[in-house]
Amino acid sequence: MPDDIAPSSRDKIVVSGFRHFFATADGPVQATDLVDLSIRSGEFVTLVGPSGCGKTTLLKALAGFIKPTEGAVLCDGAPVRGPGRERGVVFQELAILPWRTVRRNIGHGLEIARTPRAEREAAVARLIQLTGLAGFEDRYPHELSGGMRQRVAVARTWAADPEVILMDEPFAAVDAMTRLTLQEELVRLAAATGKTVFFITHSVDEAVFLADRVLVMTRRPGRIKAAIDVPGRAAGRDWESFKVDAAMQAIVEQVLRLVREERGAATPAPASERAGA
Repeated sequence: MPDDIAPSSRDKIVVSGFRHFFATADGPVQATDLVDLSIRSGEFVTLVGPSGCGKTTLLKALAGFIKPTEGAVLCDGAPVRGPGRERGVVFQELAILPWRTVRRNIGHGLEIARTPRAEREAAVARLIQLTGLAGFEDRYPHELSGGMRQRVAVARTWAADPEVILMDEPFAAVDAMTRLTLQEELVRLAAATGKTVFFITHSVDEAVFLADRVLVMTRRPGRIKAAIDVPGRAAGRDWESFKVDAAMQAIVEQVLRLVREERGAATPAPASERAGA
């Protein structure tokens, strides 16, 4: 796609004609098939699909960590040629500094950017409240639970005020109950800040709970096989009401069927698989 393509004014991210191969000793390996997608400004999009289908490859291209073999990635109409401050990334692996307190970890990027102290402290204080870290401001990472450390990582990315947040299974390593709480907090945080979010997960329940729109990817080489709208995120979500909402559960079942088709599974999934499909 040429660099001067003109996306819709509502599109924050546009991926066009994307296809990626990795070089190996045995020759090139195709990570993704043709991928075309757009993400609107302020939209929360989740991506699910079989392991190895190219989800993280796509996210790394959005982040500017890799250059696609074919096609282009645009952010606000400009080609993505490398990492940029307008795009923040949260990986499953924690990226917080063990020698800094919660407060100073969250404000680390703002210090590097030489944000005035009063402005920096106000931004950090707001995120501490939004992510449920109040009372832990002066704790060090080794004094926190895994869930708390992940909240710090999320808040640290948000504090730098990127326009787009890219998240690669950030809650996969925490326990089930903590994960539910983090998901609810993330819904509130995204709504409160109006960020554009692209979130990779293996959990169908998580994908539907968080999203305005769920994308389902095929097996490798992956392409987008379906996009399912999920209404009502802006009004807020909690797990108690989500689990008894017939419309939400119908969407969960729809997404689950699509994912299981790519696994070659024809029988209904047990309930335990819904959280880690």
